[in-house]
Amino acid sequence: MTKPRKPLILVCNDDGIFSQGIKALAEIADEFGDVAIIAPDRQQSAVGHAITVSTPLRARPFRIDGRFDGQAVSGTPADSVKLAHNQLLDRKPDLVVSGINHGSNAGINILYSGTVSAATEGTILGYPSIAVSCTDFDEDADLSGCQDAARKVIGYVLNHGLPRGVTLNLNAPSGPLKGIKWARQANSRYVEEFEGRVDPHNRNYYWMTGKFQLLDEDEKNDISMLEKGYASLTPIQYDLTAYSLLNDLREIEL
Repeated sequence: MTKPRKPLILVCNDDGIFSQGIKALAEIADEFGDVAIIAPDRQQSAVGHAITVSTPLRARPFRIDGRFDGQAVSGTPADSVKLAHNQLLDRKPDLVVSGINHGSNAGINILYSGTVSAATEGTILGYPSIAVSCTDFDEDADLSGCQDAARKVIGYVLNHGLPRGVTLNLNAPSGPLKGIKWARQANSRYVEEFEGRVDPHNRNYYWMTGKFQLLDEDEKNDISMLEKGYASLTPIQYDLTAYSLLNDLREIEL
């Protein structure tokens, strides 16, 4: 009698294939099935859902920590998932997980995040997908709570699946897991500042900085849950249609 085949879990991120976060997530994925790590070969934070169209992509095989087979892709997180789906995997994944990102991807960060976009690309391709992030930017952050939260969410998704078009966005503080709360995306934004400078060739250049601004008064949002010490779990979708407004606009002739 043949043993049932283990699920194949594709692990990606935006911090690059050599980050501590992707190794920590692969360790949890390994508890549930076979793991394939296919991720950018360098730091790709905040690239959003960018894809590479003007240059060829390259993938180099790696053995990570002597445990996991990986391929480093010379492109974005979304490129990595697309290439894995189309060329690099021997069979289609049962689940796509992206992370663990160093830095929160709650609130407006969802829009900019390469980590979330890798998971969203998995959703677009028809796979249940999860993005996982830690609020701590430190490369040596304690990711144990994120791992515990990821373990619970991966188990849930493998057992129950997800509606088509929906991605789960998981964020957790560093340190031990206090608990997981379902939450909506917070209304937030960045207030940017640009410092203008002049280079030695007398050309202008600019450094962007910014302050995060929470615009939400309702505490049932992801950022508020994180501030209370909980992990936040938000179902998101790539369909950006404002359906409530569209229904009203159908009555208007232009």
